[in-house]
Amino acid sequence: MLVVLGLLTSFLSFLYVIAPSIRKFFAGGVCRTDVQLFGKVVVITGANTGIGKETARELARRGARVYIACRDVLKGESAASEIQADTKNSQVLVRKLDLSDTKSIRAFAEGFLAEEKQLHILINNAGVMLCPYSKTADGFETHLAVNHLGHFLLTHLLLGRLKESAPARVVNLSSVAHHLGKIRFHDLQGDKYYNLGFAYCHSKLANVLFTRELAKRLKGTGVTTYAVHPGIVRSKLVRHSFLLCLLWRLFSPFLKTTWEGAQTSLHCALAEGLEPLSGKYFSDCKKTWVSPRARNNKTAERLWNVSCELLGIQQE
Repeated sequence: MLVVLGLLTSFLSFLYVIAPSIRKFFAGGVCRTDVQLFGKVVVITGANTGIGKETARELARRGARVYIACRDVLKGESAASEIQADTKNSQVLVRKLDLSDTKSIRAFAEGFLAEEKQLHILINNAGVMLCPYSKTADGFETHLAVNHLGHFLLTHLLLGRLKESAPARVVNLSSVAHHLGKIRFHDLQGDKYYNLGFAYCHSKLANVLFTRELAKRLKGTGVTTYAVHPGIVRSKLVRHSFLLCLLWRLFSPFLKTTWEGAQTSLHCALAEGLEPLSGKYFSDCKKTWVSPRARNNKTAERLWNVSCELLGIQQE
């Protein structure tokens, strides 16, 4: 037993010594474009922390007028002040947005459209993970509401402004976890069966399918859209799971930093020549493969129609 413990301790010690090299190997791609954004307007959801905050910082550094759309305005103001000081860009603004509440989403969109005549980049970054079963004020399961339906409605409400500002882009943060997801149309809200891990996977699959269908409907408008897997990142996304928080802390030397996690979002928002790849799924700053379920056009169209019904959106 002592020998086994000794070998295990030695192995773990060795792993931590070489951790920087391992993490560098798995760090993934870096957004290489030098595109500047003076005069451009950007909205990023959940940009008060984590990947969204680093994305907002880089876009502000390039001169964009950046709207941090988040639920916690005080944390948003703190993040905005930090970004303003770091980038010398005073045009980093915070607006209230609770993606679990359709009234809040509509209020945000109404305020933004009254305030801004242009919108060039929308990054649907916010998300929740491993939430205990609960429903929002609108009666939607929390993962479905925040990760999919909230961003679906927000995009719908801002789409006219994006088209008017074309060329424009919509970036949807998904996850490699979509490979384990399934759109269970007979039980979308998890009333019959609920597993907090699979609920997250299902919502991430919905993000990829939404991107696919949105790209189809946006052909010829000058607005393109991309789904993104940011990687396994040291962020607060796992805050609802004590076990994952513990594992994230234990293996933090091997995980991506939030700066590294933001790179693929930035690539899809900024890189030249991505227009032919609208609707595709990206990881480490390059297009990558998706699950067979994520390639199903009929499922994508049906999910779009069901989402419109749930949100009371009248289709043209």
